[in-house]
Amino acid sequence: MLDYEDIFPAVIGTPWCAPIKYVKHGSVSCSAPTGQQHKNVMGTRCKIRCKQGYETQSSEVVCMASRRWSSNYACQEVRCPKLNMPVNGGYKCSDGSYFNSRCEFFCAPGFGLKGQKTTTCQHNKAWSAGVPTCVDMDPPKIKCPNLKDKWAEPGKLTARVTWDTPEGVDTADGILTDVVLKGKPSKSNFPEGLHKLSYTVFDRAGNKGSCRFTVRVRVRRCSQLFAPDNGYMNCDSDGDNYGATCSFKCTGGHELSGSAARVCQYGLTWSGTETKCSPMNINVGVRTAAALLDQFYEKRRLLIISAPTAANHNYRFQMTNLQHAQCGLDLRHVTVIEVVGTYPAQIGRIRHTVLPPGLALQLRLLLRISQRSFQMVLVDKQGTDKQRYPFPITAAELFTTIDTFPLRKDEMVLQQEAGQTCHS
Repeated sequence: MLDYEDIFPAVIGTPWCAPIKYVKHGSVSCSAPTGQQHKNVMGTRCKIRCKQGYETQSSEVVCMASRRWSSNYACQEVRCPKLNMPVNGGYKCSDGSYFNSRCEFFCAPGFGLKGQKTTTCQHNKAWSAGVPTCVDMDPPKIKCPNLKDKWAEPGKLTARVTWDTPEGVDTADGILTDVVLKGKPSKSNFPEGLHKLSYTVFDRAGNKGSCRFTVRVRVRRCSQLFAPDNGYMNCDSDGDNYGATCSFKCTGGHELSGSAARVCQYGLTWSGTETKCSPMNINVGVRTAAALLDQFYEKRRLLIISAPTAANHNYRFQMTNLQHAQCGLDLRHVTVIEVVGTYPAQIGRIRHTVLPPGLALQLRLLLRISQRSFQMVLVDKQGTDKQRYPFPITAAELFTTIDTFPLRKDEMVLQQEAGQTCHS
């Protein structure tokens, strides 16, 4: 059998391929086929070893008949696969995808890094860490309106408050859900006081942004008014707020002076003048009984008590009984008129005011009251003869009758509201 030297006798032992003296970033070890001195004769085999982080195309090369080595023997830097770009982010590398290249990841504004921030290309062509993800972590931002205090409108305890709905801003992908308001919406009427409201908005990742603001409604108020003595006060709205009107009425037998109605003005003062209720000034100098009774029209009820003499038993019993019921009489707006005796020696009086004899006589004639016997006549505020009593009655019986009058029922409601009552 022929060996290599028999086939190629001319080239055996003759330098043939370019000698491999040095391998950058590595080392080389060659051996000739028959131990020749030259390490580049045909058939020479060279083993290539590269430093960590470098690699060669083939770990062994052979000097070929073509005078070329069988493959490239250079030690080339290890290269890792190209990194994928994280969605909504990127990376920067110190040396591309080559060995020991350090790559640092970053995210777009509004996104946060989830995973390793850096990765390094290793000698085994693998990255030390995987590609992280960019997650929307920043909450959206929303700015609430800045509202000043609102004053209630005249005659009202509320104010209509209006503002523009704020818009949320997302630093990531800009996609937001609807803005949600907690509290009354814009253009609502807010009552007096402090009201806390908030707006909330979510982004697509579920992050929440919110803001808070307040609405304060104030009511202009005047100083408090009070009902005058012997009178009533009725106010609309809240009684002392700007635009509120308070009207006044006097109890029967009292006349109003000052303003019948007062309004709380913008400057927080009441219009008009102080209201007072003064006792009626009864004029007994009139010419007729009708003129006398007209003074009590729609103001007082009348109880006319007539007796032939002051010694009359029924008269004395009746007056004694009524002396202990003066509060009940005043509460029911009853004025007692006494007519005692026979003309011309008769005496008429309203409490301490004495009636002229002629006027007392006219009163008896007008109401058809006999001078010869005891009699009582109850006249209502409309001047109507409501009841006649030939004998004395108790105050309780009299009050029961008066309390059935329709007008009296309205009076009782007002007196109850005003706290007017008799304890005896």
